[in-house]
Amino acid sequence: MIGDGVPAFDIDRRALLTYLQGQFEIDWKGCHGISHWARVRANGLMLAEQTGANRQVVELFAFFHDSRRTSEGIDLGHGWRGSVLAEQLRGRFFEASDAEMALLHHACAYHSDGINTGDTTVLTCWDADRLDLGRVGMTPDPRYLGTKAARQESALHKAHARAIAWVDRQTSWTTDNDQAWPIDHKIEGR
Repeated sequence: MIGDGVPAFDIDRRALLTYLQGQFEIDWKGCHGISHWARVRANGLMLAEQTGANRQVVELFAFFHDSRRTSEGIDLGHGWRGSVLAEQLRGRFFEASDAEMALLHHACAYHSDGINTGDTTVLTCWDADRLDLGRVGMTPDPRYLGTKAARQESALHKAHARAIAWVDRQTSWTTDNDQAWPIDHKIEGR
């Protein structure tokens, strides 16, 4: 058991996310914030059904891989910092074996390096993140995905549609001098 009666090998999601929000240094609702983490989690769990990846590692990756960013742009070492934070919070908000933590550390530390070979669980994590590139105006390229599950047209479409739906909710478009300009607006109830 871990804090507040949470069974071992489970995640106290509410407490963990509350903690992560409190230490998050960039826009919580930005392109590397909580909505991205939720889509990476959904993508990863969808892929894990086919890849057999460790679902707990996949879920923890979604929460930690961008949790220590200091910039929305290039941020060298952010994945490594996220994996260090995960190790510090192990036993407080979740339990994981040493083997699971090694996978989580590797997945977080190297998720931005463009690698697409290796352990199935790690590849599932990386693909879950890459499938969310639609949030920054990019379409995932199957050549850079490490799992067969992520390269399937149905997975690509579903994940990309999820990312684009978030962009559509965050941005409205207007035309000025034949150019499209994003205009941020608040959405009622969000």
